[in-house]
Order: sequence, then structure tokens, then C-alpha cells
Amino acid sequence: MAPKPLTFPGIFSALLALSFSLLLFCHPIIGGHNYHDALRKSILFFEGQRSGRLPPDQRVKWRRDSALHDGSTAGVDLTGGYYDAGDNVKFGFPMAFTTTLLAWSIIDFGRNMGPELKNTVKAVKWSTDYLLKATEKPRVVYVQVGDAYSDHSCWERPEDMDTLRTVYKIDNAHPGSDVAGETAAALAAASIVFRKRDPAYSRLLLNRAIRVFNFADKHRGAYSSSLHSAVCPFYCDVNGYQDELLWGAAWLHKASRKRVYREYIVKNEVVLRAGDTINEFGWDNKHAGINVLISKEVLMGKADYFESFKQNADGFICSLLPGMSHPQVQYSPGGLMFKTGGSNMQHVTSLSFLLLAYSNYLSHANKVVPCGESSASPALLKHLAKRQVDYILGDNPLGISYMVGYGARFPRRIHHRGSSLPSVAAHLARIGCKAGTRYYLSPNPNPNLLVGAVVGGPNVSDAFPDSRPYFQESEPTTYINAPLVGLLAFFSAHP
Repeated sequence: MAPKPLTFPGIFSALLALSFSLLLFCHPIIGGHNYHDALRKSILFFEGQRSGRLPPDQRVKWRRDSALHDGSTAGVDLTGGYYDAGDNVKFGFPMAFTTTLLAWSIIDFGRNMGPELKNTVKAVKWSTDYLLKATEKPRVVYVQVGDAYSDHSCWERPEDMDTLRTVYKIDNAHPGSDVAGETAAALAAASIVFRKRDPAYSRLLLNRAIRVFNFADKHRGAYSSSLHSAVCPFYCDVNGYQDELLWGAAWLHKASRKRVYREYIVKNEVVLRAGDTINEFGWDNKHAGINVLISKEVLMGKADYFESFKQNADGFICSLLPGMSHPQVQYSPGGLMFKTGGSNMQHVTSLSFLLLAYSNYLSHANKVVPCGESSASPALLKHLAKRQVDYILGDNPLGISYMVGYGARFPRRIHHRGSSLPSVAAHLARIGCKAGTRYYLSPNPNPNLLVGAVVGGPNVSDAFPDSRPYFQESEPTTYINAPLVGLLAFFSAHP
């Protein structure tokens, strides 16, 4: 029997409606957000994270060229790409995930980006150009540049960097199906972005994605095992590599339309545990993303053989609804989605992106999500995603925007080396490894605004320390911003 629309009959549904309303209205709503301005700033942030030789059209002017010899110790060119957060290491795993989510934002919401579409495409290409360098050698993927322990012991500008720029790779003897699978996903998703814009580049990306995926699948293993001392505890793949293989296959299926990937997904659904931890999505765990991405075809009536993925996606959606009492998803008193662990905003933006994407797929299919005695409409999912975005932009108990440069009040002491140290233009002389410590400990605001950066955010009680040492709350990351780009694009067109 078809589920009832969300009319809230019965005690359970009444409680669900009440809890959702309380989360929406437990504090004054400021409203009237300029989503397009926030979109512009969220994309600009990526220019502040650039590594390598900066282009003539660089808009974040306080940054300069950096890490121009990356890869030289291994005899390869690994310049370019992004610093993942507030440090100066290039971690391939989160960089690839960032790229996949930026590409997905364009694929689903590019039509809503207006003049910012070209800047978002540039942000993708800055990363894919690097990922192509990192995967140029067959059966090798360079997955990290920089010794994280050396880097984290210093507080210095990327332009002054003198820490170890050690190069780390995976190969046949040292597998890393997780990072290779995510890299394949990123290249495949980006190939869709460039399919009409630059067909030759798109073909290069897709062919490379196929090669990298085959390597990931044939030589199975976790990069956290092969490179444990280098990547753990920073970007250690706790969840295992199986989800990245399905994720890579899902994007290759979408990009190539080749039957072999559809058959791979169906054959490996159980083996690679597609039904595990269905409410997780981020750089480490792709399960919810896999299920939402694949479900689009089911909802379009084109892929009944993927029906179990839609059931998983429905279960994921239900687990996020306020009042459903899922142990892994909480809401703060102010209405912010909260999951245990550091940098909570990465969960907020990634999960909200999936809520919005799935709501659009449901709308086009004229379907709802069955949740117990009731069902959740696409409109409800959009409202929940928008509530999270509005919280980030300032509709929260502290009345603070968690995006630097947006609104009247925002974090001024973010955990970010380049932002917190004087720029090269302001202080030409080098600032050494330990000489930067006084800037790290200073109570003064950062001298350089990293406009568009979204920080890790408040705790489960909505409290936020605007202080550099509290890195879990005050550090921005590329993978917080990447899914937010898609969310802001949609809400700039549908406020």
C-alpha cells in the first residue's frame, strides 16, 4: 500500500510535526538572506586554498605562489591542487571528495548558479588538473604531498613553507582502493561537467577515471594500511574502501553509461556492503551518497534493478527527520544537525546536499519518502535543508554567520595559517616555523579575510569559541564548502 502523504495523522506523526516545527521556530528567524552573495563567497574561498602558481585572474589577492617544487623529490610534477583546510598539506583523499561534490553541485544545480557557474567550473578544473598529474603513471596514484606531522608542528604561511614536502603514493604493492576509488569518482563526475564545455578534456578525465578505477578494483586494500604513519590520524579511512569502489562505479556508470558499471554495482552491492551506515556521507564514508545518486535512475523509472538502493536512500532520509530519534543524528537546541566527531559543518553541508538532491529527484518523479506511519514530501526535505543553510548564514541562537565575510558577525580568528599570519604584501620577510606561534596564540582577529570559508561550527549546545586553538570549531575545509555551493545555488534561485 502506498504511504500516506505527510498530513500527520496519529500520535507519532503529530510528535514528528511538533518537533520539526520547534526546530524551525525555537529562535527568531532573521530571514532575507542573500543566497547569491553567499554563493559567490563560498566559491571564492577555493581561490584562497590554491597551491602552486596562481593565475593572473586570482581574486584572493593576499595569497601568493606556493609549493612550486611539489613532487620534485619523486621526480614528478605535483604542483597545484588545494590545501585541504588551515594547514599546508595536500591530502588527496579529501581533495578528490571535494572535487566530486563540486562537480555534483554543477551537474544538479549549475543552472541556478548564474555568473558564478564559470567560477565553480574553474574551481573544479583547478583540482582535476592536479588529479590528472597525480594519476599520470599507470597503476600509481600520488595521494599526499607534505609530511603532516612536520607541517602541523609549524604555524607558517604556505608562501614560506620549509617543512617536509614528502610525496606519498599507492601502487600495486601498496594498494589504496579508498583514495583511488574516490579519485576515479572525482574524475568521472568532472567529465560530465566538461562534456560540452571542453569535450577533449572531458574524454581525458573519463578515460583516466576508468583506468584509476580498474587499478582500485584490481588491487584492493585500504591506503590507511599501506600508508598508515602518513595519513593517520589525519585522513585515515576508518570506514573501509568498499564504499569508494561502489561510489566510483556509480559515477562511472553515470558518466559513461556503460553496462559494465551497472553490472558491477548490482553484482557487488552486498559484497561491498551498500546497505551499511546508510546515514553517513563525507570524505570517509560514501554510503548515503551512493544510495541517493543511484536512486535517481530508479525514480525516473529506468532502473528497477537498483530498487534496494532507493530503499536505503529512503531509510537515510527518514533517519534525518527531526523526531525520528536516530542515535547517530542529533539536533542542537537551535536546530543544527549534529554528529559526533570534529568539524560538524562537514556533516551539515554534505547531508543537507543529499536532502536537497533527493527532494529534486522525488519532485520530478512525483514521489514521497515512506517513513513509518507517514511519509515525507520533497517540500519537507527542502525546508530541512534550507533550515541548515540559514543556520550557517546566521539564523542561530548566537546570531553569527559561520561563513567568513558574510553578514555583520562572523568568525574572526579562524584556524588557518595563511589567514592568521600577515600577508606577503604586508610583511615581505619570511616568517619561520616557530615565529608564527605568536600569531596563532594572539587574541587579535586574523589580518586576512578568507572570504567564504565556513568553519567547523558550534557544538551540540550551539556554543562557539571564536579561537584558533579550537580547530574542530574554527577550522574551515574544502569539503565543508563543496556541497554548500550546490545548496546555495539552488536557494539563490528558489529563496
